[in-house]
Amino acid sequence: MRKTLFLLTFLFCTSIAYAQYDKQSFFYRGRQALMDNKYPQAINVFNLLIKTDSTLHEAYWLRGIAKYNLNDFIGAEVDFSRAIRINPVHTYSYYYRAITHSRMGKYEEALKDLEEVKALRPDFQGLYYSRAITYFLTQQFENAVNDFSRFIRYQPKLPEAYLSRGIAYLYMKDTTSALEDYNTAILLNKFEPEGYIRRASIYAMREENAKAMENLNEAIRLDSLNSLAYFNRAIILYNDKDINGALSDLQKVLTLDPDNALTLYNRALIRSQIGDYDNALEDYEKVIEINPNNVLVYYNRAAVYIELKRYRQAIADYDKAINLYPDFANAYMNRAYVKSQIGLVAAANDDQKIAQTKIKEYKDKIGNDSTFSAYADTSKQFNKLLAFDAEFARKDFNNDLLQYRKVDIRLKPLFKLLTSPPVKEQAFERQYFYAALEQYKQQEQMPLYMVSDVANTSAEELVRRDSVATVHLAEDPSAENYFKKGITQFQLRRFNDALNYFNKALEADPDNAFYYLNRSALQSEMIDFIASIENNVQVLALDDSGITRTVMQEQSVKTYNYDDAINDLNTAARILPNLSYIYYNLGNLRCLSNAYPEAISNYTYSIQLYPYFGEAYYNRGLIHIYLREPEKGCLDISKAGELGIEDAYGVIKKYCIKQDNL
Repeated sequence: MRKTLFLLTFLFCTSIAYAQYDKQSFFYRGRQALMDNKYPQAINVFNLLIKTDSTLHEAYWLRGIAKYNLNDFIGAEVDFSRAIRINPVHTYSYYYRAITHSRMGKYEEALKDLEEVKALRPDFQGLYYSRAITYFLTQQFENAVNDFSRFIRYQPKLPEAYLSRGIAYLYMKDTTSALEDYNTAILLNKFEPEGYIRRASIYAMREENAKAMENLNEAIRLDSLNSLAYFNRAIILYNDKDINGALSDLQKVLTLDPDNALTLYNRALIRSQIGDYDNALEDYEKVIEINPNNVLVYYNRAAVYIELKRYRQAIADYDKAINLYPDFANAYMNRAYVKSQIGLVAAANDDQKIAQTKIKEYKDKIGNDSTFSAYADTSKQFNKLLAFDAEFARKDFNNDLLQYRKVDIRLKPLFKLLTSPPVKEQAFERQYFYAALEQYKQQEQMPLYMVSDVANTSAEELVRRDSVATVHLAEDPSAENYFKKGITQFQLRRFNDALNYFNKALEADPDNAFYYLNRSALQSEMIDFIASIENNVQVLALDDSGITRTVMQEQSVKTYNYDDAINDLNTAARILPNLSYIYYNLGNLRCLSNAYPEAISNYTYSIQLYPYFGEAYYNRGLIHIYLREPEKGCLDISKAGELGIEDAYGVIKKYCIKQDNL
């Protein structure tokens, strides 16, 4: 279900009686950025305010709102708590912290915060909506309905309130009240497709397919890119025996969302039922790639293999299903049949005996509310299409089909000295100052920049700079000119030539830390380039199921040796022991070498030397998440976002948000 947490879209008028005009100006700019949905910009403004005066509770509160809207719930919680410590009677900090706690799954804390809101402002209407959401998420549906109803008495013309209460009624099996609420929501806003989609689900439950289709058609007319409407219409078309229409709508969903595992799964079922076995197997393979731990995928794919008389593969799939869920009696029975087909009579008899035992256990449990006992039920059909309804939304293993995504996330790159400026300049008050580095960068003939991501520079300009470096080297074959020539070759991605020039620079001046730093970065990028050619690019692979691992892009994993690059950085650290960038780069190389504790230590030291090092927080956070330390990781990623690393919010959205069903 769609997340429907109620967050006020306006900013409350607050009386800020600060003497200094510049504070008022910053508050105005920050609020304006919030209203314009420019959340990273708002965070930067409030950062400046907090640095100016750390007692401004409203600055923390507003920054928390910006972080919340970027899905940085951990960072938002921290800021709302700071605001409360400064001003214990600030109602809105409790209110927004309650909403944040609810999104984080901290439901008891959310309810406590809402009680504080009620004590401070009993007339504040929004608290009842938010408390209703929290009750819903804790499956206290009657309490949720009561609070939604109380909110509706105050706000009778808000369609979202009726839609939310309708969902709660649906979980209480009260389809009549749910339908009434959906009707009201549509009357209040006939241009919002969700009301029609929800109403269609009620008609589908009642097998009033014509009315369901009418509502879904209207939803699609209002929003031709609404994948949920197409998905639900496909289910209706399938039930009406319009197979081609169902497949067409499922294809539209996959056009909008190619990795939607639930849609792929349903299409695989339909294709297998109409004898399109090869395409069905292709769809099942994609689902398994997205979610390798779903029992039903293996169970139903095995049936396709049986039709194709590929019995060994069918047995392998039943093996996998049974391994994932050992009480799956149907899988034992079907495996017994397949074994009998290939002459494994004794093994087939063993499976039959196990299946009968499981069935007896199921019958003994039938009176209990056991989540998984149904999967021993031999009367249940397990090849039905899965739909978006109240039954499916429950948190059982089927839900993984809908929720699962796999994403490869790369570390922020190494820092090195180049002739191009960074993509984004750091705010002046956060710039890193290291005297030896600043002195070295100020080159008269060719200024240098310490960068990881460089601004886009045309090929013509890079060639021109390389020509200038060639002239300077011809006039004066010094270590410095060899180094600059190496830099221009580096930027032109002529790696071997660049390495030769860096080597000559170090032969002439073996005590220059910057030469070692750049040669290390070059060696690392050479390895990455080779890996990309071999399709073995190493990344941190994180997924929504909480499984994290280092993977290669291909099955045949090849590892690469970063020892030379690491040795160069260690030498640089002995020459300049307090240069933060050296330890950041070491962190990256340690991570690529699978030395994760050492990488964390390197990032930590780089942050101690440079507290505003957003890239270091970001990379350290990724490693913590990889090591299944999500609280540490998400705190680091949150800090990285606060320091201007916008990619942080995509990571937060994927790996730092507790999934729920509302």
